Amino acid sequence: MAEFGIALIATLVKVGVLVGVVLGVSAYLTWFERKLAGHIQARLGPNVVGPFGLLQPLADAIKLATKESIVPKGADVPVFYLAIAMALVPSLLLFSVIPFGPEFTLFGKEVKPLISDVNIGILIVFAMGSLAVYGTIFSGWASNSKYAFIGSLRKASVIIAYEVVLGFAVLGVILLAGTMSTVGIVEAQAKSGIWYILYQPVAFVLFLFCMLAESGRVPFDIQEAEAELVTGYNVEYGGMKFGAFPLAEWYLNVIALSAIAVILFFGGWSGPGIFGALSPYVWFLVKTFSLVFFVIWLHWTLPRFQAKDITEIAWKIMLPLALANLIITAVAVYFLGG
Repeated sequence: MAEFGIALIATLVKVGVLVGVVLGVSAYLTWFERKLAGHIQARLGPNVVGPFGLLQPLADAIKLATKESIVPKGADVPVFYLAIAMALVPSLLLFSVIPFGPEFTLFGKEVKPLISDVNIGILIVFAMGSLAVYGTIFSGWASNSKYAFIGSLRKASVIIAYEVVLGFAVLGVILLAGTMSTVGIVEAQAKSGIWYILYQPVAFVLFLFCMLAESGRVPFDIQEAEAELVTGYNVEYGGMKFGAFPLAEWYLNVIALSAIAVILFFGGWSGPGIFGALSPYVWFLVKTFSLVFFVIWLHWTLPRFQAKDITEIAWKIMLPLALANLIITAVAVYFLGG
């Protein structure tokens, strides 16, 4: 019983620290993105609130929190609020299966730097990605607005299409590693000495496109385009309720999926030991935020696709490529023994 209590307390501490750090990093990614966008577009970006505009995320949070909370007339109020939870919770749950490094010893106890080390970690990633559809549909339906509902349907069609592609793309890595455990996939790459990006470059490119599409990032953000659909499915949300949706999609999802891409294709925490005992954790963060930087860079560089093109690319081009890659990988594993 005592062991169970200690394990429960340790898990709660991990959850509290992880949620606090992830939300704080996501808030300051808004500042970083605006600064990077300003640099790309030859302007300053945030520079008024605090030195170098560093207090801008805090000012934005206060502004959103103090805005009047308005619920549209005729809205389905319980579902209207449930949609916010369905947007945030799956994004946060993605972090529960992300290992940030190898085990370490603290006060004589072995500590795993992840919330849950389960042998179906990748399956949980698929499940959380699928649940995101409900937040989108609930928000459009409950708002009692035809514009929000149209936006939710368009976004749901994109999420479903790219979730299918993502699933088939990742299966190639699972075949190579022989496990769906996120820790096991990292260890398999460490054991072979080769990152799976070398075996699965097509799968990585497909995963990257799926990450952009599911996070509503350019060039796959037409379903949320401000000029075309007045922000789409969340148009009737205001204040902090509105802020929850881009926080979940543009930042929490991007960080989580970038970390998962590092686990699947870039060896997780593996890297030269030039940072001493902290090397595994430093390398994991460097790889993850390099991908985050790349995603943000793309956002302010490329034009967006039309809505019909987004789903056609998924079903007609990416899905056949993912299936072909999976078949080739399966044949190679079978005949070459992994």
